[in-house]
Amino acid sequence: MQKNDEFLYALRNANPIETVMGSYVNLIRRGRNYVCSCPFHSEKTPSCTVFTDTQSFYCFGCGAGGDVITFTMKAENLDFVEAVKLLAERSGLQVPENNSRDDRTAQRRTRIYEMNRIAANYFYKNLISGSNKAGLQYFYNRKLSPQTIKKYGLGFASDSYYDLINVLHSKGYSDDEIVDAWLGGKSQKTGKVYDLFRNRVMFPIVDLRGNIIGFGGRVLDNSTPKYLNTGKTPVFDKGSNLFSMHFAKNADSKRLILCEGYMDVIAVNQAGFENVVATLGTAITPNQARLISHYCDEVVIAYDSDGAGQRATQKAINHFSEVGLRTKILRMEGAKDPDEYIKKFGAARFRMLIEGSDDANNFMLDRCEDGLDIDSEGGKVELLKRVSNVLAGIESPLEREVYISRTAKKCDIAPDVLKSHISEIIRIRRNSQKKNEWKTIQANTTYVRDEINPEAAKFRRESRAEETIIRTLIMRPEDADRIAEKAPPDIFVTSFNKRVYEALLEAIRNSEKFSLSLLASEFSPEEMGKISGMIAKKQDFSVSEAAVEDCASALKKSSAVKNSADEDISDDQLREMFSSKKK
Repeated sequence: MQKNDEFLYALRNANPIETVMGSYVNLIRRGRNYVCSCPFHSEKTPSCTVFTDTQSFYCFGCGAGGDVITFTMKAENLDFVEAVKLLAERSGLQVPENNSRDDRTAQRRTRIYEMNRIAANYFYKNLISGSNKAGLQYFYNRKLSPQTIKKYGLGFASDSYYDLINVLHSKGYSDDEIVDAWLGGKSQKTGKVYDLFRNRVMFPIVDLRGNIIGFGGRVLDNSTPKYLNTGKTPVFDKGSNLFSMHFAKNADSKRLILCEGYMDVIAVNQAGFENVVATLGTAITPNQARLISHYCDEVVIAYDSDGAGQRATQKAINHFSEVGLRTKILRMEGAKDPDEYIKKFGAARFRMLIEGSDDANNFMLDRCEDGLDIDSEGGKVELLKRVSNVLAGIESPLEREVYISRTAKKCDIAPDVLKSHISEIIRIRRNSQKKNEWKTIQANTTYVRDEINPEAAKFRRESRAEETIIRTLIMRPEDADRIAEKAPPDIFVTSFNKRVYEALLEAIRNSEKFSLSLLASEFSPEEMGKISGMIAKKQDFSVSEAAVEDCASALKKSSAVKNSADEDISDDQLREMFSSKKK
């Protein structure tokens, strides 16, 4: 896709950032701007601001920022071209194509999507019509219907080292591309590429847009590993995606069922529940919890009833609490997991179980008694400590009051005493949380450990002057020629700021309608966050021409000193230079 300034301007106007972000998070109006809890890190106090005049956003907590394209890239884990196409589809615009296909990153991702689609078709055909019926027999033994097998595109990888490799080679894909897609591995001894998935039933993993991004493969014998999942690739990160989320997001329900494994999800879906997902071989992550929060208000955790399942449940409850989701726990009697429960008792009983699922607070309170002799004084004191920490985490005062009364009665303690103790815990936690959030914000407004512009730590005053000039240029693009005359790019000291400044000048001079979107293809989402931060941190400060001249003058002096330092000079010249600098 070519960089078309007119198109990007139209795309931005058709997708106001407040409208797009409002479909992911709850925006609160603050004057002409909006604030929200950042969708890219967990927080209780909103630290993300959406600026309507510059059509940009910036999080003062984690430093994420940019325009509507940058936001879409981060929210949907897309590259620039994919994000533009998604926004264009959303607004009904036609994306101009570039025949030179010079976007290497987009081309690389596209090739992986194509290889995954070919692999999925190969695995499916292998399952249905291949000579080895072990995979098909496995799914039939698990009571899956042909319609469900087709719906999920399930497949079978034959016990061969080169079958899929040969198919991909015949389609024009190289060994390096096959390894890049995590469909093949390279032998250290021979250097030959071989099939990674062998003698396994295959579960395609699909993203929210319907692209096949990876696979999970389960062995049919006792070999290890039992499950083999696609590793990290340019299109796949197991900590940021969920199995069957492409079906669940369209479910007519604000409740989502979270299971442990692929077969649980497929069995529950086959029983008539579209709103079911699973993590991809790992415990749930904060990113996955935030993704789920975009599509529902309540989560029912349907993990296995064994010890590992219970520990995973505890972790999931904590992550969902951080993103503000109500959480309930499925208590299954007579079955270890949802798949077994549905087979034994049927879909109707499972629906009743879902409707009667227990509140997460009850689950956590019950676990407080683990390992304690609550009939002893010491056990009762320890129980009250554990319970108080749980109750202090309940956001609703009314709900908290109910549990306090119930616990006080059970532990034979005055409700007022327990309530006072819990109130003190809440106060301490809130103060600590505010301090931590403020420390994070302060850390992101200084030059400490600046990975985007590492030279800023050495040239702090110069970097601030550069940012002032950049901010002025963004806010007053019509004055670009005058600003560039006073502050030519070659006086910039730090490499990153110089690159930003030069890109801005080029974009403004070559486009009649400037916006930050013109930079989104040249800078990473993290770099766009840095640029947005330059504006956001001084949003209410206007810069005069005299201030720009002062900044330019300081940079010229500093640049001269820096250039001179690179030359061979005498000790007397060096002392004189630094004496002048000090004055």
